Amino acid sequence: MQVESFSAARSRFAVLILCSGALLAAVAGCHRPPAPDVMATVNGKEILSSDLEKYYKASLGENPQQPSPEQAEIVRLNILRQMIDDEILQQRAAKFNLTASDEDVNAKLTEWKAPYTQEEFDKQLKLRNMTLDDFKRDLRRSLTTTKLLNKEIESKINITDGEIGDYYNSHKTDFNFIEPRYNIARIVVTNTPSPQTTNLQNNKASGDADAKKKIQTLHDRLESGDEFGSVAMNFSEDKDTASNGGDMGFVLESQLRSDQEVYNEIGKLKPGQFTGVLPIVDPQSHRTMGYAIYKLISREPAGQRELSDPRVQQAIHQLLHEGHKQLLQNAYFEMLHDDAKVHNYKADQILKECAR
Repeated sequence: MQVESFSAARSRFAVLILCSGALLAAVAGCHRPPAPDVMATVNGKEILSSDLEKYYKASLGENPQQPSPEQAEIVRLNILRQMIDDEILQQRAAKFNLTASDEDVNAKLTEWKAPYTQEEFDKQLKLRNMTLDDFKRDLRRSLTTTKLLNKEIESKINITDGEIGDYYNSHKTDFNFIEPRYNIARIVVTNTPSPQTTNLQNNKASGDADAKKKIQTLHDRLESGDEFGSVAMNFSEDKDTASNGGDMGFVLESQLRSDQEVYNEIGKLKPGQFTGVLPIVDPQSHRTMGYAIYKLISREPAGQRELSDPRVQQAIHQLLHEGHKQLLQNAYFEMLHDDAKVHNYKADQILKECAR
């Protein structure tokens, strides 16, 4: 009996996964695409292979290791699904006349270019395999999506005092702190390739040297008086905190002590002050993964916090707001998908190839 090699089994499994992903992505029957370079249509609007390839190449970054053919196609399918979702949002925004204007785009472009010289900015575009027109197009789409979600989601969220009070009464023990805690914000720049950005400027360092230069530039801006939250929202690469202006919430003293260097530096700060540039080190490999700047917002002793404390009300309000926002967004996106006529020709093509 012949035993299948590990590499052959892994390749066969990758093909199986790819075919399964394509089956899920195909939202209509196997029709002939209108043209070979059309990867999908959304309500008749074509998504072209040239645009898909631009985003695919940008996702690879400077990673010298190329994915296998099966893995590459899986990445392309995932990117295409994101492009389909984005096109649905863009069409919805256009319906409400919410498409970002040239003035909006140019203002955001000026803000994004601020930390760079023209030469450095051009290098950033080259690293992302983008032209200036490509970049402005993405800025317009990002700003348009924000305007749409502000109208359709944010404007419909209303957290009442009653909801805050009910939450506090049900979670009172959560506000009885057994040890001191620190409300901290941070700005993060990573040195690892990533297909995604998490800040308003769609800004990502391209390697360790670029990460060092970027974080030092951001520290200089803070020293010059730029507001910490604004810098974090526009340039931080921390997916969990960038949208909140870098706010990490409250961190227990015992948790903070897990990184003694960070703890020591934060311990020297008064509320409102920020640290110098500190390395982010993987505790297992001891490899530097990026760099961060920390700001101390407040330091609180142990003890019970009452509902009358504005900080308690603010924390509960933010928590309830995020919960409502996530629920509404999920329902909203499902509604938009139900209403859209989508055909994924790329998925059709992969299914046909897998069936041979």
